[in-house]
Amino acid sequence: MGLFDRFFKKKEVLPPFDLSRIKVDIHSHLIPGIDDGSQSMDQTIALLAKFQSLGYKKVITTPHIMSDSYPNTPEIIQSGLEEVRKAIQEVGLNIEIEAAAEYYFDETLMPKIKNKELMTFGDQYVLIEFAFHSAPQYLEQLFFELQTNGYRPVIAHFERYMYYLGDIEKAIDWRRKGINIQVNLNSLTGHYGPDIRKQAEKLIDAGEFDFAGTDCHRIEHLMLLEDNLNLPYFHKIGNYLVKNMTL
Repeated sequence: MGLFDRFFKKKEVLPPFDLSRIKVDIHSHLIPGIDDGSQSMDQTIALLAKFQSLGYKKVITTPHIMSDSYPNTPEIIQSGLEEVRKAIQEVGLNIEIEAAAEYYFDETLMPKIKNKELMTFGDQYVLIEFAFHSAPQYLEQLFFELQTNGYRPVIAHFERYMYYLGDIEKAIDWRRKGINIQVNLNSLTGHYGPDIRKQAEKLIDAGEFDFAGTDCHRIEHLMLLEDNLNLPYFHKIGNYLVKNMTL
């Protein structure tokens, strides 16, 4: 190898990561008009067609339940799901869709837990979201209530919480207590900024995550994902048996 080759050797270009290995997406906002995701059935159909073309076999969509902004109920979500199922059958899409919810940790969540009203996916998994900029209080009580009522908490996009940036010790500690950690795939593209990207990479390097999700709200999220599937960290995810595969 000559001197030029040694210093200017091209980096290996990886092939796109095959998302069919993940099989199931567990975090998205696809039911039309009920939160900040899809706003029409046409958009939903386009999104599900793109999920299918990317290799996903099933999408478990998770509309926000947030008392101030999106006061959705299981009835609203289930009704919307049935409409989506009818629409995809009419256009001949071959992808499964189920629904759970992304629960924001506000004052309305504890009563829902005690009344066993939460929408779950898989083996009683429930997706929980925190505020992005101020650390939540009473987390131990939240986890206790969830687990004693038979739920298996999944913390949405851990890497996006600003108060944990640079440190994944919370994620490690929670996982030892049976709390699941979900990473947003587009965090690895830099979509949410370089610090969040680094935090997602730390979780993957350490193997301290359980689920990967798109957190898809619009078609641009899936296009961005598709354009970046050759990045090394997507391939690193493939080294782990993420729980998406079991759903």
